[in-house]
Amino acid sequence: MRTNFQTLLLSAMLLMAAGCAHHYQIASVSRTRLVVDNRYDREPDAKAMAFIAPYQMKVDSIMKPVMGEAARDMATRRPESEISNLLSDILVWAAKDYGETVDFGVYNIGGIRAALSKGIVTYGDINDIAPFENKIAFTTLSGAKVLELFQQIAKRGGEGVSHGVELVITRDGQLVSARLNGKEIDPQRSYRAVTIDYIVQGNDGMPAFRDGTNLKSPQDEKDNSRFLIMNYFRAMHAQGKKVDAQVEGRVRYASEK
Repeated sequence: MRTNFQTLLLSAMLLMAAGCAHHYQIASVSRTRLVVDNRYDREPDAKAMAFIAPYQMKVDSIMKPVMGEAARDMATRRPESEISNLLSDILVWAAKDYGETVDFGVYNIGGIRAALSKGIVTYGDINDIAPFENKIAFTTLSGAKVLELFQQIAKRGGEGVSHGVELVITRDGQLVSARLNGKEIDPQRSYRAVTIDYIVQGNDGMPAFRDGTNLKSPQDEKDNSRFLIMNYFRAMHAQGKKVDAQVEGRVRYASEK
């Protein structure tokens, strides 16, 4: 596979050749691969480490503070995963601080950029999980639009949804059934949803959110999803609890019981 650097180099050479009076031809292209692994940690370069040291101290002062503790390893996968369940539930948990009572939450799996390892969880760990400037957002959807949204989630093979959502989907992306807190979705009823601003705009294959009403999308830094996640970990830590989440059948294939 050609790397971006190779493509750029070839393009530059071709442009140079096209812009000159003389005609040149590429005689050959070669490349080397530098593997960066823990061998460099075993024998660190003293000068490099001295150069990095003051910056490393600054980074560590920001990234190393402990936010809490995870009860298990959590990684993303479809149709459902521990970490996508957790982050969806955290959005629902955070809603109270905005004077909101919501029916369900959605967190896009594509926005979860790192796994969570069992044990101590730091600021840096959560920053890795949610590195974007996504803010919490609330919207009201009709029941018909909720069903449309759940169909879109089925087409994507699953997304993070909060506790109480039960979606049965096929492996080719069709919605078989949808329930919320044990009840069928009422097409005539209104439902309050919480997600992030990127998703409430209809991105990541969930355009049903664009038809929501009564939008609330706060944009202060404290409304960033990573800070809400940190708040949750700190709250659990203060109660002496480890943060936990499990796969519980929120989104499952019709072929599975």
